[in-house]
Amino acid sequence: MNPVELTLHYSIPPPLHHSNLLMPRFYLPPEQCLEPTLVLAEEEAHHALHVLRVRRGERLTVLDGVGHEFVCEVKELARHKVSLAVVAKHEVPPPACRITLLQALPKGKLMEAIIQKATELAASRIVPLLSERVIAKLDSRDAQHKTAKWQSIAIESTKQCGSAWLPKVETPLTPQQFLARKEKFDLALLASLQSDARHPREYFRALLGGRDSRPESACIWIGPEGDFSPAESEAIKSVSALPITLGTLVLRTETAAIYCLSILNYELQAPR
Repeated sequence: MNPVELTLHYSIPPPLHHSNLLMPRFYLPPEQCLEPTLVLAEEEAHHALHVLRVRRGERLTVLDGVGHEFVCEVKELARHKVSLAVVAKHEVPPPACRITLLQALPKGKLMEAIIQKATELAASRIVPLLSERVIAKLDSRDAQHKTAKWQSIAIESTKQCGSAWLPKVETPLTPQQFLARKEKFDLALLASLQSDARHPREYFRALLGGRDSRPESACIWIGPEGDFSPAESEAIKSVSALPITLGTLVLRTETAAIYCLSILNYELQAPR
């Protein structure tokens, strides 16, 4: 008996503006992207002039973080700035689901790595949490400094991965302060070590099965090493957050963040 030969034909659309992903990428705030000539200054100009050594006539991409991608041509090079002529402007639709990462603040510089990966995994917002078992302590001045640093890391990560949408990094706050805002999400999940946690697949099956529309907003709560305190977990679940298990092994907080964002990105970020 001859073996049956199967030929599979896949139809996979090419990435949006794939050729632009091969160009050097820079970031400018939206208010600096309103004219037909854009100007790179300070750190962006330094990177263009002294790291990438761009030349007159070269093309590059500028992202404004709110869904616009500008294809530009280098027109003038000065000591501390680069002038660009906009050749084309593309509008990139927002992610299908706005994902908020509610992340207990880890020790050291782990938060920087979490922000990098969260940006690559299409998070729309990152909220650092000062939960009861968080070791790091921040006063208001430290919090402002840290937030500015984290936002700059999100910008660098956006340029690296080519996303037209920049996630917002908020100033650290306690879980109680966030809950007091009474924000609503179509889907809220809590990474949990408690016995009532269920596999996330169960929730996705119940939520997505047979539905024509997908959630437009979601959040995932990630606790510190040792999890949220019982009181915090109960408060989070009281606002309809669904506890999920991340498997049989205990994950570090940064691993849990990447694990959960990967699942949410896979399940919820299909093209509109």
